[in-house]
Amino acid sequence: MEHLIPSDWFQDLHWLVLLGLVAVSMMTLMLGADWLVESASSLARRLGVPAIIVGATIVSLGTTAPECAVSVMAAWEGNSGLALGNAVGSVIADTGLIFGLGCLITRLPVNRFLLSRQGWVQFGSALLLAGLCYGLWSVHGESAVVPRWAGAMFLVLLAAYMIVSVRWSLQTEAIESAGELAEPNEPNEPDQAEDGPGPPGHPIVLLSVLLVGAAVVVLSSHVLIESVEVMAKRLEVPEVVLSATLVAFGTSLPELVVGMTSIRRGHPELLVGNVIGADVLNVLFVIGAAAIAADLPIVDASVTDIFAREIFLRLHLPTMLLILVIFRGCIFRAVRKNTFERWMGVPLVLCYVIFVIINAVCGRGIS
Repeated sequence: MEHLIPSDWFQDLHWLVLLGLVAVSMMTLMLGADWLVESASSLARRLGVPAIIVGATIVSLGTTAPECAVSVMAAWEGNSGLALGNAVGSVIADTGLIFGLGCLITRLPVNRFLLSRQGWVQFGSALLLAGLCYGLWSVHGESAVVPRWAGAMFLVLLAAYMIVSVRWSLQTEAIESAGELAEPNEPNEPDQAEDGPGPPGHPIVLLSVLLVGAAVVVLSSHVLIESVEVMAKRLEVPEVVLSATLVAFGTSLPELVVGMTSIRRGHPELLVGNVIGADVLNVLFVIGAAAIAADLPIVDASVTDIFAREIFLRLHLPTMLLILVIFRGCIFRAVRKNTFERWMGVPLVLCYVIFVIINAVCGRGIS
């Protein structure tokens, strides 16, 4: 994305032009999200695949493109330390902010058969990353890196995850056709989904519209964040605060917009699938691809402050694990209650806000 629309293009633009870009990118962002959500839900109905699976695979692949682009290009250009923080920060934003906000807005639906399995893959991939990082750090100390063989392992696991997801969706379809699995909140979701005109019904057309919508979302997000970042720098907002908040939020903006749009358009199950799938892809796809490009340092040895030097180990990984443990508890209760309750969003959003504040405070302390 940086090579397609370089940051240098925005540096000398007038304030009014930047504000215009912000306004236009926000409109195209919402338009692309509408296309993506409607085509994804229509494609799921057309193929008989649960929407949560479409959200966890195809939609997530599109919305995690910014994280993958940022991390892989950073690794290629010798700034590989950004890759781990960007991917883990996106997991925190996806689960804490986006899913948390979704819970606060509405009672999100539950697909018990798939959610339990997808949720364990999400949690297991995060545990694998954390165990790998802490293990390598305990052995190699400040010279520890996530090596290329680990990146290859993550990509192999990603391929297995995609294959298993398709098998799970087929099993779910068989169970639903036999009447053994009741979908909660279905009276609300299909009626809204079927009433809208939606895109043309051929699967190839729907997939094309989905991919175009994902591309519009990603491009609009990039233009929006670049424009806002330039304006923030002109207002002398510290660089480290921008990187800890705006950049991390910016790469998760597609998931946020798609999630909120899915609720607005009556397809909240897409938000659930997209968040879980995006978390899995941030670990297996983003970190895997970045580690193939270059070894990823776990500790920033160039920083003198010990907390800042090991902030990934001391703050980012623990926060990710805490949020996913809370999310795991929410899944456990939601499966029993047949819905995610609104109060579940409170601890998730609170964790995200505290995480951002700590990052900003620590950043100001070492700047």
